[in-house]
Amino acid sequence: QVELVESGGGLVQSGGSLTLSCAASGNIFIINVVAWYRRAPGKQRELVSSITIGGSTTYADSVKGRFTISKDNAMATWYLQMNSLKPEDTAAYYCKAETDWDDSWGKGTLVNVSS
Repeated sequence: QVELVESGGGLVQSGGSLTLSCAASGNIFIINVVAWYRRAPGKQRELVSSITIGGSTTYADSVKGRFTISKDNAMATWYLQMNSLKPEDTAAYYCKAETDWDDSWGKGTLVNVSS
């Protein structure tokens, strides 16, 4: 089983930057993919970005060129660097770890971008 804890959210002005962290513990060696999702108020959950154990990445069109996903294997931590933030990026951000058997979710961290 994998446990995930997100951090790094907060209030930022439009155009600003934040870096979210997703710290994993437990059986981290079975993780295949880590993904960041977000859910804005009144909207459905959206896949923001993902990264495989091999380093392949995906990004939602809405964040391409602004967000960067990365990982620190030694620290078992994944990051989402968010630049040029927009009010529409306001959401609760969650990380998810995918294994061959199941998925694990963190409790989320809130990002609020003011205009």
